[in-house]
Amino acid sequence: MPFRKLGLFGAKVLVAASCVIPANAGDVEIVDATARQSGSSWTFSVTLKHGDTGWDHYADLWQVFTPDGQLLGERILLHPHVEEQPFTRSLSGVEIPDEVEEVVIRARDSVHGVAEQEYRLTLPR
Repeated sequence: MPFRKLGLFGAKVLVAASCVIPANAGDVEIVDATARQSGSSWTFSVTLKHGDTGWDHYADLWQVFTPDGQLLGERILLHPHVEEQPFTRSLSGVEIPDEVEEVVIRARDSVHGVAEQEYRLTLPR
């Protein structure tokens, strides 16, 4: 039997290796984003993909930042989108300083918090 040769330590390593879970499993993903200027403000449409399972675990927020981290706007998502994946939601009335040419969009889910992904979007000025 091949497992007998592993010994106790080898068997523990084998069991531990079979239980590895990806670090970012379940994070919300920003699939696409667009920005449209209307007068002095902007409208953002952001498409998210997430394995929403219901009220206990769903994508609940996305935010727009300047490259240096200033929050410009946020879209709170008030309910899960279990049967609608990916999904797009918009936010209007975002004021962006004239000197800002690019924004950073971040998303969050109710279990894992803010995802590591930073979606960079060049503004079409």
